[in-house]
Amino acid sequence: MNTPQLIDPFARAITYLRVSVTDRCDFRCVYCMSENMTFLPKKELLTLEELDRMCSAFIGLGVEKLRITGGEPLVRREIMTFFRGMTRHLESGALQELTLTTNGSQLARFADDLYAAGVRRVNVSLDTLDEEKFARVTRWGRLPQVLKGIDAAQKAGLRVKLNAVALKGFNEEELFSLTEWCAGRDIDLTWIEVMPMGDLGNEDRVGQYWPVSEIQAQLAQRYRVTELAHKTGGPARYVRLEETGQQIGFITPLTHNFCESCNRVRLTCTGQLYMCLGQEDMMDLRAPLRSSESDAPLVEAIHKAIGLKPKGHDFDYSRQRADGQVSRHMSHTGG
Repeated sequence: MNTPQLIDPFARAITYLRVSVTDRCDFRCVYCMSENMTFLPKKELLTLEELDRMCSAFIGLGVEKLRITGGEPLVRREIMTFFRGMTRHLESGALQELTLTTNGSQLARFADDLYAAGVRRVNVSLDTLDEEKFARVTRWGRLPQVLKGIDAAQKAGLRVKLNAVALKGFNEEELFSLTEWCAGRDIDLTWIEVMPMGDLGNEDRVGQYWPVSEIQAQLAQRYRVTELAHKTGGPARYVRLEETGQQIGFITPLTHNFCESCNRVRLTCTGQLYMCLGQEDMMDLRAPLRSSESDAPLVEAIHKAIGLKPKGHDFDYSRQRADGQVSRHMSHTGG
């Protein structure tokens, strides 16, 4: 295990790196992308070899948890080469966890390979179990394909957690059915408040906003809910439903500021490091990576970036508008 070397101005050790390996996706979820996306030129993307070198530099500086995101990470060509490369850091003990967030569409193809590479947990984004509504919210997705992927992941030995975006007027009535579906499959569930990211276009973020405090209150009417002190290194806080034994997580960037304990930064597929999901400040790491065969310029840039990490974000819907909105799409930064 490495000693953390990345300490931000607020004495937080940065031990968790989220890496977007592609901005491309086979879905077009309404809260993440516009339907007619213009994707980045491939020459701007870090190569798989560069991604390996970049992540290895962070691991050498004390990063212990690596989450691979996108877009949809599993649509990146030859992505398993990267996962297999990271296995060496798990075997050395420098990396404690290698995981990914996925829409589940490609899990049936890759679940066994992911397990073989050392992945033990995956987060699957799934907002509804209604096939028609799923097609509507993902625009291009097919629910049976995702359910097949979840089955394959569990069969391979991967622990699955569902991430559901709480959308008012869309999946409110599925709160209990989704909870019970997960309980029947020994799957934990996390609800995420919709965030003001990207070009809103016709999407009314304030109108979509369903605070997860309401979700917890509704769960408490049906179940005995126990607050947990348990943390996974991410922003979620957890409760246990005593009747089912399952964990329910809540990610509440709008009603509950989780920035005080933030231990993570996000790397885009083009090598930009965002120190905060809800701020525009970033550091270009691609240039120092490509400028030298030595990692010294890259390591220097990483230290400089962490020195600029802000205390927190500014997301706020309380004035009935999407204050603190950032302009980039979620698919660019990484989920």
